[in-house]
Parts: sequence; C-alpha cells; structure tokens
Amino acid sequence: MTTKSAAAASVATAYGYPRQGRGRELKKAIEGYWKGSVTAEVLLATAADLRRGNWQQLADSGVEEVPTGDFSFYDHVLDTTVAVGAIPPRHRDAVEADPLDGYFAMARGNQDVAPLEMTKWFDTNYHYLVPELGPDTVFTANPAKAVGELREALLLGHAARPVLVGPVTYLLLAKPAPGVAADFQPITLLDRLLPVYAELLAGLRAAGADWVQLDEPALVQDRTPAELNAAARAYRELGALTDRPKLLVASYFDRLGDALPVLAKAPIEGLALDFTGPAAANLEDLAAAGGLPGKRLVAGVIDGRNIWINDLEKSLTTLATLLGLADTVDVAPSCSLLHVPIDATLERDIDPQIARWLAFAKQKAAEAALLARGLREGTGAIAADLAANRADLASRAGSPITRDPAVRARIAAVTDADARRAQAYPQRAEAQRARLGLPLLPTTTIGSFPQTTELRVARADLTAGRIDGATYRERMEAEVREVIAYQEKAGLDVLVHGEPERNDMVQYFAEQLTGYLATRHGWVQSYGTRYVRPPVLAGDTSRPHPMTVDWFRYAQGLTDRPVKGMLTGPVTMLAWSFVRDDQPLADTARQVALALRDEVVDLEAGGAAVVQVDEPALRETLPLRAAARPAYLDWATEAFRLATSGVRADTQIHTHMCYAEFGAIMTAIDDLDADVIHTFLRGIVLVIRKIRAPRDAGCGCHVIAASVAEGDWPPGIPRRLGR
Repeated sequence: MTTKSAAAASVATAYGYPRQGRGRELKKAIEGYWKGSVTAEVLLATAADLRRGNWQQLADSGVEEVPTGDFSFYDHVLDTTVAVGAIPPRHRDAVEADPLDGYFAMARGNQDVAPLEMTKWFDTNYHYLVPELGPDTVFTANPAKAVGELREALLLGHAARPVLVGPVTYLLLAKPAPGVAADFQPITLLDRLLPVYAELLAGLRAAGADWVQLDEPALVQDRTPAELNAAARAYRELGALTDRPKLLVASYFDRLGDALPVLAKAPIEGLALDFTGPAAANLEDLAAAGGLPGKRLVAGVIDGRNIWINDLEKSLTTLATLLGLADTVDVAPSCSLLHVPIDATLERDIDPQIARWLAFAKQKAAEAALLARGLREGTGAIAADLAANRADLASRAGSPITRDPAVRARIAAVTDADARRAQAYPQRAEAQRARLGLPLLPTTTIGSFPQTTELRVARADLTAGRIDGATYRERMEAEVREVIAYQEKAGLDVLVHGEPERNDMVQYFAEQLTGYLATRHGWVQSYGTRYVRPPVLAGDTSRPHPMTVDWFRYAQGLTDRPVKGMLTGPVTMLAWSFVRDDQPLADTARQVALALRDEVVDLEAGGAAVVQVDEPALRETLPLRAAARPAYLDWATEAFRLATSGVRADTQIHTHMCYAEFGAIMTAIDDLDADVIHTFLRGIVLVIRKIRAPRDAGCGCHVIAASVAEGDWPPGIPRRLGR
C-alpha cells in the first residue's frame, strides 16, 4: 500500500477507557454490593450501562473502533486470571459457589481466605493483582467475559476490538504460588498457556471479532534472550493458528528495544506502539527494523498517562513519517485511558486559561479522531483545529502561571552545597543523641492515623459550609489530643500528630503550593474501588506560607516527647500528581524540593527536633529501562537532599518508604543522606510488629517497633538503615 492510501485508510481507536463512570457509579454499585444494599443483578446492569456509555462516548468523539474487554469490576489482570482458569486453590471453592463473590474474594480476601497480592502496574499509579502460578497450575479457557462484552458492543453497532493481556506479559507479571520454590519462573508455563489463548481467540472469532489486541507491555522492560525467545515462540504459534481473528500486539510505557524486531517478524497482522516520552525512540527503532510492510500500525502519539493537550502538528509530523513504514497507520492514545480522568469539561472551577490546556480521556479520544481525519483528508480539513491548538499551546508556554521568574532565579542560584548536610552522619548522630536523649531502639509510628468516619464527615461538612473553619479546627485538635495521649500511653518515644487535617498526603500540600491546582471530578482508579484525584502541577512551584507548622506546634505543646514534623517528599509529590510535561522532570523536582525546604526550615524554627519527609514513590517511579535509572536516581536523591539539607546537625531527618521492594536501590536510599530510614528490608529487619489495615482502607505499614540482631547486620548496608 502506498503512503497516500495508508493515510486514506487511517482510523482512530483506543486501547481502553476509564471504568468508573462520570459519577463513579461503578464504585458505588460495587461497594453497595459488598454491603448487601445492591443486588448482583443491579450491579451487573450498572456495569452494562457503563460499558454502553463508554463506547458511545468514544464513538461520539470520532473513535471508529472501540475496545472491549477493558472494563473490569476490579482489575484487568485478575480478569485474565479468570479467563485462563488460573484460580488459586484457596479461592476455588468460593469461585465455584458464586463466581462474582469468588472474584471479589481473590481481589479483597474474606474471613476465610487471603487475597492475591497487589502491586504497581509498571511505573503507573494503577495496581494489579498478581497471578499465583506453579508447576501444577492447570489453565482452562473461560471466554465468557471477553465474548459477552464483544457481543454487547457489536449489537450496539460498534466496530469493536477485544483487548486481552498477552500471554507473555501475563506470565512475566506472575509470581510463584504459595509453597512453590521461590526460583520458579512462571514463563516456563508458556507452552501450557498458549492452547488456552488459542481457545479464547477462536471463541472471539466465532463471536464476530475481526481483530483482537494482545497487550504485551512487559516487553518494554529489559528482557533476557530466553524471554525474548519465549515472545517469539508465543506469537509464532498464535500467528500460525487458522481459527483466529487478526492479531494486534500492543506495547506501551517505553520503547520496545530488542523486542521490536521480534514482534515485527512475527506472523501477526499488526503492532500498536507508544510514540510518547521515552517511547518516542520507537520511531527510529521501527525504521531501523525495516518498518512493518504489509501490516497495520496503531500509533500511540497522544500521551495516555497525562492530562495535557496534544501538540497536534508535532503528532502529524510523526504520523507522516510512520505512513511510509506500515501498510496502514491508525491513531490512538499511547495506552489505555484508564490512567486519566474522564472529561475535562466537568471542571468548571478551573481557571478558563488553564482549562484550555487540559485533555482528559474524552478529549484525548477526540484528538485521536482529529489526527486520523487530518491523515485521511489532509491538514486543510482540520486547519481551524490546528490553529486553535497552536493558540492553546502558546497560551500555556507564555503564561505567568507556567513561568515564575522568582522561582527560576532561585533554582539558578542553587549550588551543590545546598543539597548536602553541612556535617557527616556520624557527627549528626552524636548531636541528635545529645538533643533527643532517645533509647538505643526508639519506637515511633510512620505518621498517619486512621481517617475515621467522623473526620471525613467533618471535612465534608466544612466543604459544604455546614460548619465553619473554627469548628473544624476544634474537631481536628480533639483528634490530635487523643492521638498524642494514645501514643504516650503506648510508650512510644517519638510521636506524630496523626494528620487528621490532611485529606491526602499529596493533595494536602498541593493545595497550599503555587503552580498546583485541584480538580473536582478528576478521579482515577488506583485499585478496585479506590479512586484518587491527583493534583495537577501546571506551573512553577513555591510555598507562599507555612503549611504544617501550626499543627506541629499544637501537637508538640501537648507532650514532652518529641513530635515529628511530617511532609511528603518531592519525588512522591510528582509521582502522585499529573505533572507538567513542558520541562524536564528533574527541574520540576527541584522546584518542589525548594518549597519543601522552606517548610523543613520553618518546622525546625518552630521547635521540631525530628522531621520526616516521606518518599514511598522513589522506587515505584524508577524507569522501566535500566539505562535510564542512574540519571533518574541522581536527580531524585538530589531533590530529597535539597529539601532536607537546610537544618542543623542536631535536627533528625527521617524518611519512610513503602509499597515496593527497595533492594535494587539501596545505594540510592543511602544517597538520600537521611538520619533515619523507615522501610522493610527482608533479611535485615528480623522482628517487625505492624498495625495492619484492610486492603481497602489504605496503607497498612505503620511500624511500631523493630529490632535487628547485632550479629546479623549485612555487609555493605549503612548502619543507619536499621533505625
């Protein structure tokens, strides 16, 4: 096919869409079902309505091929576990008795069984449920969900493409089941799994699927030759099937690298590639691999993970190059749109100037449709849209919201010395022992105490105007008094105020920093029915006034024991926000770090002898490719030190990390140069007692006490990591 005919055939599509509904109807229905106030029939009907609404929104935006199978009650990887019959033995009775209740038992656990482990989906803020596999795992095809949702879309008149997690990624994301040797590699089950995928594909073809998308994002990570050979074998065998739809293999979040020629040579009909951020390198790699002659390319030229408008002319340039590398080129966001909110037009409280710069899921679908039209009909057909886009981009680039000369001057004046404590750790430790007088093994908590129903009601009453600020503060102060008294009674050495006034560990600070803005309807799924509203970092950041000092002073005035000042670190502030994309992330991190530095210094001036700056996102934001990690860790650790290095030697700096395995970045953790580090170190921390919270209640990793056997300290690990 010629470049001209490839352009004429271009359509817009998407890999997935937010599941929750504009009013989070899915969350409400599921939680109602768990409580017994919503029947299974009502829950299923709500889900069907939401799917219909999603497909119609995509179609109304101009998307000509909609995804199916991306909708989920809890998680799409869990859905894949059900589809391939890999139900853990402890959950089988529950699944057989009631498939819906059994599904939720795998997701959340119940009084009889523990749930599947939950962890981050690559480097996003979404969490998936980890499959548990072993040598005895038997796979069985269960195509009911995939086939049923495809038929729904086809009956409504949509051109639909089912989406499944690919077999290689599914196995690479899995872990050994309980009781299985830790060195068991689930990828060895590939030959056992492929016939099940063959059954799923045959079932979808019989139901009317022309194409099926198999997502293989695990291939954008560094992979061994054996893993790449497994991918080649998987798609050689699936491609050789006769009873199947056409296959579109999708990757996203980074460049495919060595996996690209593997997939390009496979007997499949198409590839979907990300061309945003670090994945922009896929363009050069694709050309070097000889393109995709005779195949379909779905070009992800719109950032599906962030909320800024697309540079349409830049994307058209990329698409024009791609037209010469494939038989057909279709346009899409770079990944599923479940990582962004639904509709920016709902945000009526945002400055109209900033609103022009935002594109949520609905707007990104429309951008894809506009670009596809531009390819088919030429840029003249969308000239007015291109002009409006240029104006919006120029508005953002030239806005005083985006660029604050004072912030930029301060950044320019930063020296290496600003990101280093004036004294080395041994000297600081001695000064801190003298000031704090703590025992050899001091005890503390991580920081936040439960956000009770009473606290949430008080916050809602304040927002709704049912109580005034003074009444709200009285209620929060009462909670602080109770928390301090409880810790004193428990015998803890270093106390916290419990953070009752904080709605979220990032949003609370974002609402008080310049450059940030909050949305009212910008909900994004974190896991299951847990939705968050990430703040939007739109411009240069500074701290106009102290954010936590008054609360610290109040709490410290209630006790003779030291109370920690509690802050969220710069990397976590970025990782759990929609961050600006118009400057290097390292520059944005330095701006946030300097704002936090002002707070740390003010806490010290207010009497704080201990300040904790939490960085749980340090590990989870680690780039997917090893080659990019040293540069990231350099600026990430520098940002932490910049935030914390303005205090005296006798002020103790803590940090806390959770949610991830940190063994791979121990050197970087030491480079933070914190005095005390709270984390979980397998093989190092020998005794840990925790306050455990239910999965759906937030982080359950509040360390009360830890001890380390003196003779078991591993070589090469800094001593202070054991605090």
